[in-house]
Amino acid sequence: MVESVFYVMEKGFNGIYNTEKIKKMNTDELIEFSKQIRKFLIENVSKTGGHLASNLGVVELTVAIHKVFDLPKDKLIFDVGHQSYVHKILTGRADQMETLRQFGGISGFPKRCESEFDAFDTGHSSTSVSAALGMARARDILGEKYNVIALFGDGALTGGEIYEAMNDAGHTKTPLTLILNDNAMSISKNVGAVSKHLRKIRINHVYFDSKRKVGTFLNKLPVIGKPIKNFIEIIKTFFRRIADTTLFEDLGYKYIGPIDGHDLQSIIDCLEYAKFENKPVLIHVCTQKGKGYTPAEKSPSQFHGVGKFSPSDGKLPPLGKSYSTQFGTTLIDIAKYNKKAVAITCAMPDGTGLVEFSNLYKDRFFDVGIAEQHGVTFAAGLAAAGLTPVIPIYSTFLQRAYDQALHDVCLQNLHVVFGVDRAGIVGADGETHQGVYDISYLLTMPNMSVLSPSSFKQLDLMLRYAVDEHNGPIAIRYPRGNTETTFDTDDFVFGKGVLRQTGNDISIITSGRMVKRAEEVSDILKAHNISCEIIELPTVSPLDKDSIANTAIKTKFVITIEDNIKSGGMGEHIAEILMSANIQCKFKIFAFPNEPITHGTITQLDKKYGIDAESISDYVIKELS
Repeated sequence: MVESVFYVMEKGFNGIYNTEKIKKMNTDELIEFSKQIRKFLIENVSKTGGHLASNLGVVELTVAIHKVFDLPKDKLIFDVGHQSYVHKILTGRADQMETLRQFGGISGFPKRCESEFDAFDTGHSSTSVSAALGMARARDILGEKYNVIALFGDGALTGGEIYEAMNDAGHTKTPLTLILNDNAMSISKNVGAVSKHLRKIRINHVYFDSKRKVGTFLNKLPVIGKPIKNFIEIIKTFFRRIADTTLFEDLGYKYIGPIDGHDLQSIIDCLEYAKFENKPVLIHVCTQKGKGYTPAEKSPSQFHGVGKFSPSDGKLPPLGKSYSTQFGTTLIDIAKYNKKAVAITCAMPDGTGLVEFSNLYKDRFFDVGIAEQHGVTFAAGLAAAGLTPVIPIYSTFLQRAYDQALHDVCLQNLHVVFGVDRAGIVGADGETHQGVYDISYLLTMPNMSVLSPSSFKQLDLMLRYAVDEHNGPIAIRYPRGNTETTFDTDDFVFGKGVLRQTGNDISIITSGRMVKRAEEVSDILKAHNISCEIIELPTVSPLDKDSIANTAIKTKFVITIEDNIKSGGMGEHIAEILMSANIQCKFKIFAFPNEPITHGTITQLDKKYGIDAESISDYVIKELS
């Protein structure tokens, strides 16, 4: 029997986690090994936080993939990638799991720079088949021999890109293996026609059981050429008449399934078959999200992405108030009197604070699945027909609908309200999830207004204005967490900057989360007898040129602080205003560099990139000395 994972960890030995040793294990050993991996996952993620439920659901599936395929020669591509923890354990990173998603530690997603076993960097949904097809085509052009496997969840099937890729691969018959991990969940429960189609497949075993029985019979016969091939086609045609085909077969795939995603031997058998098929194959695997850990099985959405928790009972720390919950609370209040207000989510009612709204206003709530492009154009259609759609999307996911926001909303000047959730640094999820680009790309769009609250109260005022009074597209960007300024923010007026603190030596111009940072900088500089003037810009677009010019003329020294990359950000737009007005002053932008922003806590990342209060204060003291 295989050594205990905990024994291996205590000895600091990673040798058990390699493909060759897994290949030598029999089924019973692999089953026991899978149990140990689950225990190891629960123990480690309880300390670091991370995506627990999705990884518990793919333990046997991941072990089977490593058993059958020759990684890293064969290429395994994850969709999203938050379910790659087991893969990391099996590829020499078990002793680094205590650093998972920690500053300087391993990522919570696949990273090519981290391991040769990570074939492709991922973080967003519905991309895996496109990437896999690209690799498979490159393999064929270069005359190389290896398998390409794409592992994606049923939630990915609500995104349009995956159908574009599947249509391409199915049409050209490029050999690759697609594995559909069907747990009826993305983050929340899946919605839509595709989800219903998968449910129908799960309960319709007539055709698929028949296919398996015929296949078993034929496998016992010697290959005798064309007659047997014709016989196979006749059998397939017969059974197609008594049961519907699947969407995947219609797209040109050899379909296998549905199979039990926790039955190791069945998964191994199917993967072995697919390994030698010279055509596109889709294996439909049914798994349980949170498998093997009762709290995660009962509440898979809560355990999709968690912070630290108690492994013994699954008790989670209280979430507390956040900008997301404030957004949802205010929208519910607005909907009471504004009958045209409707809400849209892209498979994230929990994450964006819309659960209670969905319960209270079922006919005015729409979950479109992981389909940001569709969601934004759908909102445009609602607005064109006279409603006021509100669509909160994480900043990193709104990037996926750039064209729809520009082309379908902004060019028509439609009244769509975007909630840009998790704007700025989000922390442990790292490069693919940092929301540090939205100011830069939103400010390029005609007719788009952008707001950035520095308190829960200000978010409330902004959302009411955006829904009830504004005309045209408008985005409200707000951070993860609960950072608030101590200034009184009851004075929101669209397009107007606010003088929060008078001073004579330096002007700090900022917005959103960084208003609190400006206060911290001012407190440090005050001890050095440096007087700061603080200008808050609740409206990031259009900028209040008068407030900017007046403070620059007064102090002759301006710094800007923003939770965004420098390139195309608020600071560069302020610089353009000062140059156009020919105002002479010392000027410095504090923002994130235009490079991938790694994972870590928000505090750690602010410091790493020089946007913490001490770094900013040190610069000012040096310049004024």
